[in-house]
Amino acid sequence: MGPGPPAAGAGAPPRPLSLVARLSYAVGHFLNDLCASMWFTYLLLYLHSVRAYSSRGAGLLLLLGQVADGLCTPLVGFEADRAAGRCARFGPRKAWHLVGTICVLLSFPFIFSPCLGCNATTPEWVALLYYGPFIVIFQFGWAATQIAHLSLIPELVTNDHEKVELTALRYAFTVVASITVYGAAWLLLHLQGSPHMGSTQDVYDQLGVQDVPVFRNLSLLVVGVGAVFSLLFHLGTREGRRRQVEEPDEHSPLLAPATARPLLLWKHWLREPAFYQVGSLYMSTRLIVNLSQTYMAMYLTYSLNLPKKFIATIPLVMYLSGFLSSFLLKPVNKCIGRNHSGAFVYGAMSFLDKVANGLAVMAIQSLHPCSAPWSPTLTPPHGPLPFVN
Repeated sequence: MGPGPPAAGAGAPPRPLSLVARLSYAVGHFLNDLCASMWFTYLLLYLHSVRAYSSRGAGLLLLLGQVADGLCTPLVGFEADRAAGRCARFGPRKAWHLVGTICVLLSFPFIFSPCLGCNATTPEWVALLYYGPFIVIFQFGWAATQIAHLSLIPELVTNDHEKVELTALRYAFTVVASITVYGAAWLLLHLQGSPHMGSTQDVYDQLGVQDVPVFRNLSLLVVGVGAVFSLLFHLGTREGRRRQVEEPDEHSPLLAPATARPLLLWKHWLREPAFYQVGSLYMSTRLIVNLSQTYMAMYLTYSLNLPKKFIATIPLVMYLSGFLSSFLLKPVNKCIGRNHSGAFVYGAMSFLDKVANGLAVMAIQSLHPCSAPWSPTLTPPHGPLPFVN
């Protein structure tokens, strides 16, 4: 008697994720992206120009956050892998994502809010100590959410094409998050304007203590919108649903060998040259993006002396132009190809995009009568720039 028909689903390729499942996963990092845009673009401005802290104090808080992020990221990744056998009902990756989301929601609004219990006579170091724990908790939560979200990709899909698609959708929502933050900042600054201010308009155009409600409301809006998208992620994403158990056959051993070990441990990555090549490339890319985000608003405020509304307008124009130009990559990729000259084309298009953004800044500067370039012999309206001696 011959063998029976194969069991249902045995050896069959896994079904691709539905559109709802892909979108649910893609919005899982939206809260992190919203907070990152506000953190890099407005933290130094808020601490130095709005809260009137020294440039050294503002720079130390930003450095504290980046150091905490750098330390927490590998530790969270290691612990998330160790917890792979636990939390079977909820999923270890989603559990870490939930812990990180809660930490971000509870800490981020305090970073862009006045120090509780502080007054005009409170020493600056006391206020800095107040913000320090919230920054560390926020960076821990941000790292936990990021690592958990990225490590879910191989858990959800097995096909390389689907992995690339999930990564592309994730990045698309990163751009949408930045546009959302800058659009909301522009709206809040616009609504703050008063047409009957008269001669005080020039003073009002500069950042100051009167802008505390703007940044506080922006941070509350960020965590509110991000919490909604995080809830959609947890409701629409099922961890481990793609994992399939291989059916044993007559050639399969009855007992697994005791010496079976994973093919590639984390220590083995340190011996791979490609690991350092990809890491250096990614680090350089992130360095350019973070520097442009962090110091663009400072450049507009202190060097060009533009009104404060441009700290939202210029970044919004930059990300909108980048978002629109990204639609050209797919047809260009089809015409030229990915293997040989695709990277050169991407770099050239990125260069042209930066040139267009710079021309836009110059045009706005020339059209605005108050946008005279800052001279080293002049003192900026709020003191020296951070990190400048």
